[in-house]
Amino acid sequence: MKDAGRSALEKALSDSIEGEVRFDAGSRALYATDASNYRQVPIGVVVPKSIADVEKTVEFCHEFGAPVLSRGGGTSLCGQCCNVAIVIDFSKYLNRVLEIDREQRIARVQPGCVLDDLRDAATKHGLTFAPDPATHTHNTLGGMIGNNSCGPHSVMGGMTADNVIALDVLTYDGTRMTVGQVSQAEYESILAAGGRRAEIYRALRDLAARYAPLIRERFPAIPRRVSGYNLPALLPENGFDVARALVGSESTCAVTLEAKLRLVPNPPCRALLVLGYPDVYCAGDHVPEVLEFGPIALEGMDDRLIEDMTAVHLHPRDVKLLPEGRGWLMVEFGGDTRDEARDRAKRAMAALAKRRDAPRMKLFGDPGEEACIWRVREAGLGATAHVPDKPVTWEGWEDSSVPPEKLGEYLRKLRALFEQYDYGCDLYGHFGQGCVHTRIDFDLETAAGIDKFRRFLRDAATLAVSLGGSVSGEHGDGQSKAELLPIMFGDELIQALREFKRIWDPDLKMNPGKVVDAYRADQNLRLGTSYSPPVLETRFKFPADAGNFSRTLLRCVGVGECRKKGGTMCPSYMATREEQHSTRGRARLLFEMSKGEVLQGGWGEQAVYDALHLCLSCKGCKGECPVHVDMATYKAEFLSHYYERHARPFAAQVFGRIDRVARFASHFARAGNFFMRSAPFAGIAKRVLGVARERELPPFARASFVSSLRDRRSHGAGAPRLILWPDTFNNYFHPATAHAALALLEHAGYAVDVPRSHVCCGRPLYEWGFVDEARRYLRDMMTRFERDIRDGTRIVVLEPACASVFRDELTDLFPDDEQAKRLSRQVVLLSELMASEPQRFPPAHLTRRAIVHAHCHHKAVLKTDALAHALDNLGLDYTLLDSGCCGMAGSFGFEADKYEVSIACAERVLAPAVREARDDTLVIANGFSCREQIRQLTGRRALHLADVCKLALDARHSACG
Repeated sequence: MKDAGRSALEKALSDSIEGEVRFDAGSRALYATDASNYRQVPIGVVVPKSIADVEKTVEFCHEFGAPVLSRGGGTSLCGQCCNVAIVIDFSKYLNRVLEIDREQRIARVQPGCVLDDLRDAATKHGLTFAPDPATHTHNTLGGMIGNNSCGPHSVMGGMTADNVIALDVLTYDGTRMTVGQVSQAEYESILAAGGRRAEIYRALRDLAARYAPLIRERFPAIPRRVSGYNLPALLPENGFDVARALVGSESTCAVTLEAKLRLVPNPPCRALLVLGYPDVYCAGDHVPEVLEFGPIALEGMDDRLIEDMTAVHLHPRDVKLLPEGRGWLMVEFGGDTRDEARDRAKRAMAALAKRRDAPRMKLFGDPGEEACIWRVREAGLGATAHVPDKPVTWEGWEDSSVPPEKLGEYLRKLRALFEQYDYGCDLYGHFGQGCVHTRIDFDLETAAGIDKFRRFLRDAATLAVSLGGSVSGEHGDGQSKAELLPIMFGDELIQALREFKRIWDPDLKMNPGKVVDAYRADQNLRLGTSYSPPVLETRFKFPADAGNFSRTLLRCVGVGECRKKGGTMCPSYMATREEQHSTRGRARLLFEMSKGEVLQGGWGEQAVYDALHLCLSCKGCKGECPVHVDMATYKAEFLSHYYERHARPFAAQVFGRIDRVARFASHFARAGNFFMRSAPFAGIAKRVLGVARERELPPFARASFVSSLRDRRSHGAGAPRLILWPDTFNNYFHPATAHAALALLEHAGYAVDVPRSHVCCGRPLYEWGFVDEARRYLRDMMTRFERDIRDGTRIVVLEPACASVFRDELTDLFPDDEQAKRLSRQVVLLSELMASEPQRFPPAHLTRRAIVHAHCHHKAVLKTDALAHALDNLGLDYTLLDSGCCGMAGSFGFEADKYEVSIACAERVLAPAVREARDDTLVIANGFSCREQIRQLTGRRALHLADVCKLALDARHSACG
């Protein structure tokens, strides 16, 4: 589309719809790819607020001849979710569950509705939507309808097509209609009414009649077949179901505006049985016999997947739960009670135990352990994408399927084919329905590698079809599988698919180049032979990617886990629902920045800066992203270069160097507090610093922790020695917490040293791109504490954000420095020390209720097992909130242009939970920022673990007294 036409279309849309119209380079770059190997830069992006917006958008696209692409969660793996088109993103606004009819077991949803939102709503009525892909926390129903998605529980209720009753659709020419199963009387009524709908229905009936014998012959009757258009739905024996015929059409025929879906009873209780076999092929052989016991899910995985998970430290404790074996089947049973579900599992175990080749078996009784095993299976894609010392792996043959009774044979022959082509990969998937997932180390950068890639695809397709299988059993055709469809269907049926598309879309403007008349698998590659990223000099070393930042920027595979609503990742996306503010969106823009085509500003690119501006540097992505994208580090790296070209705001000098500011201000604390907290001076200070007027600047302590120890003598001669780290916030703002920690450690029998000179880990510097300065801080510390580091002296750190510097940034900046490695291992949180030497911290009996908010770095980098141990040891009846990031995140929550996002983060879970807590409930938060956010939003004083331990000590002393 020429620039003049693009500009005219943009203006027409902007003038006519309520939603958001985005034709800027940043937005186009953001939507240039999905989770596939492909990249096509869109003409523009529309985020509609209403169905009327969608209708108007399609109307103007038709007028200007612009192609249209409907988009849900953007997690498609075959390239169907990127195109040179107007991308309509339904996920931000058109995302509601419209109705749940318990009696009829029906749901009505908008296309942008996230699957888990529907499932949560249906669960209240004892129902569920059966298909549940691994992306269930963030994929959309519109996307599932487009791809005919499945998931583990399709064993229980079928694919998406089996659960669609009716669709409200819009064609490219503006015809809107509701489609579903059509009786003969209804068909005749439609024809009598005339118009475009009648024309479509007549053509579809004729198509089905002409090709019926071939459809019955060539479409495999297997549990998983989503290749091609769903022509069998048009046959008379299947009720001439036009809605189901459209399921899996990948936005190439019509836009889905609303869906009526079938719900199924949701077994309220589950039991998980895991079977261990000598290898994955043997596991595949035994699928038919396991299906005899009526499981509601049957998944499989091989030993290579577990090895790769171990290599990338993904769910390391979870994989240890598996029974002995080198191939596993996960078998889930359902029931009205837990005993009923377990009895079904036990009956299966008893029968299997009698077999000559009985597997190793483990029946899980703890729901938490069951969840751990499911995490192992669902993390397959992420676990295999970026494994140390292995090539990057890609989609391309990631969801083939065969009849379940031929699964073992297929797995053996598929592995032989991999070896023939010298490809390494893991095997896992929905074995109960014969669907196999894998990512393969294709070379997609050289002509020889790409030619080999295409030859392999053709051989793999021939293999699957020879066993009665399908080239796609879950993820659709898009671009990567489309050229393989003739192998599966033959030329005549390909013509039928072509005719089906033209019946709906005679202008060929609906997601063109996908499914039929499609691009080849080697076109539009995100990499390809032209991929030549610049060598970017970086301050961080990125050792996990061999020091290659270009490889780092390939880390995001687009699975979209950052778009979920729970956990820590990604707080800014949860607050804004904007792709730009998801971890994935930011990673995409950094990739596009390095590519230099759409985004040409390099390290000074404004679109990247804008996307990173609302990143809270929570490190939730590093902990929860399956491929460990570390956006906090990427942000610090980017800003360190960006501010070489742009002036830093004054706030950067104050907040970035808060340790120096606090050190200076501590000498004038009384006067400083007066001016910062009294009108009109406070208002002036906030304006100068860019602080939100709603915020209150935290007061400095009248005496810092370190200054109050001036006359302190060392204690505990001969006792084990520790260093208590006086971080900036507990030293200058909350010294009572540091004193509580000191008292606890000395009571535990340690000889505690506190550095008397000013020290700081440099954490705030990263948020403003002062990476060189932060590096100097760490280098100076390693020099100053050289002897202690070499002696192995443990350093107890109270602030999780500081501890994460030593565990994370330190070794990223100094990956080859042995002192840095030692220091990283010697830094411990108070809770970690308590867990490691429990004999020094006897159990307490506070018998108090508590709600606990864990700092985001604590959850992401340091993990909270030791914290839970400490809380248990204190005798608390506590709830660890799934509250994500508090939203304060250092200076983030104070800044005026980030205030609303900060509040939205806190109000999602944390602030309401604190307000609802009884007055005698302890509120525990170890992060200074977290405690400050809680104080400012709720008026409650949150306690550090050290403060709670001090309460326990005082209670013990009172009891003894």
